[in-house]
Amino acid sequence: MPSLGADMESAEVTEWLVKPGTPVKKGDVIVVVETHKGAIEVEVFQEGVVTELCAKEGDVLPVGALLARIAGAGETVAPPPVPTPKPAPPIAAPPRPSPPPAAAMPQRPETIPGRAKVSPAARRRAAELGIDPDTLHGTGIDGSVTLADVEAAPRPAAQAQQAPDEAAPRAPQKRGGFDPAEMRKAIALAMGRSKREIPHYYLSSTIDLGRAMAWLAKANEGTAPEGRLIPGALFLKASALALRETPQLNGFWGEDGFRPGAGIHVGSAISLRGGGLVAPAIHDADQKPLAELMAALRDLVTRARTGGLRSSELMDPTVTVTSLGERGADSVIGVIYPPQVAIVGFGRIAERPIVWEGRVRKRPTVSVSLAGDHRASDGHLGGLLLAAIDRLLQEPDKL
Repeated sequence: MPSLGADMESAEVTEWLVKPGTPVKKGDVIVVVETHKGAIEVEVFQEGVVTELCAKEGDVLPVGALLARIAGAGETVAPPPVPTPKPAPPIAAPPRPSPPPAAAMPQRPETIPGRAKVSPAARRRAAELGIDPDTLHGTGIDGSVTLADVEAAPRPAAQAQQAPDEAAPRAPQKRGGFDPAEMRKAIALAMGRSKREIPHYYLSSTIDLGRAMAWLAKANEGTAPEGRLIPGALFLKASALALRETPQLNGFWGEDGFRPGAGIHVGSAISLRGGGLVAPAIHDADQKPLAELMAALRDLVTRARTGGLRSSELMDPTVTVTSLGERGADSVIGVIYPPQVAIVGFGRIAERPIVWEGRVRKRPTVSVSLAGDHRASDGHLGGLLLAAIDRLLQEPDKL
């Protein structure tokens, strides 16, 4: 069972997507588990053949518990011995009763055509959405209907026509493995640990976004809403590129000190409906063009709120970027998510008076902050990061 963050202790195995004998390669999803963050797809990190499933659907296992065994390339696995059945002593057959008259014989129900094998997680989610899972085409083992099949299915007409009232208060509800109360408890433990163990330092700066917003408006001209860029994409890319210049802020703190990240995997903080927060990684964010980064961000938000995140997205974010500007906050001072060593925060974009070209002008600005781990870096390095983010946002066409 992988550790999907500092706030995870255990998870429930809800759906196996492989069986003994299934060949797998790195990145294949083999099992779905449910945590306080919802349904998470667990990937495999080696190539080979599944030889044994060591956990059953419904088992709740701690982090580190054995899920399955995989034989790597070149390994030979002897099949389990087949016990030789002992011959049973002959038993005299009981007398066969005479069949009742045809009129009195009960009719045996016919097998329902099209009845599908449905995983427990998929059947539960289908019930929540009002979908009959037996009508779906399964893509799982032996054609079984998986959680992903249910999420991809069209919603019933009555549900699709029902306009959600985002302004109306809604009581937190448990959906699948997502329990708002449990998530809040886990967040409290992780953030309490962070404030106890990590010596935070804080820096902030105000950035002129005049050039960035003008470029963004031009880039979005004639583009359909689903393809438009948002300022958050610029913030993510500028932060990722700035971390190339300050790699001491991109990585993890452990027993042996600072360990740099293998790449710049930016965890984007996403609020969940009903309460709670996750920050899955956009891998190699510094290398993605803006359009690809925007698509990855939209995909993460959708899957985070429907329970379709992958284990790799929760295991290795090397830094977190959070933005509360859309919630009306002028600035945000974050708490570092261990074992990371930094979190960057962006506030609300607002017009403010600043000195520009020698005169006081009204310009769009944003407050950007850094919370850093003083064990891994100091304010000098943190200041260089904020300065780099500012410089990069002044040249949005180069992001």
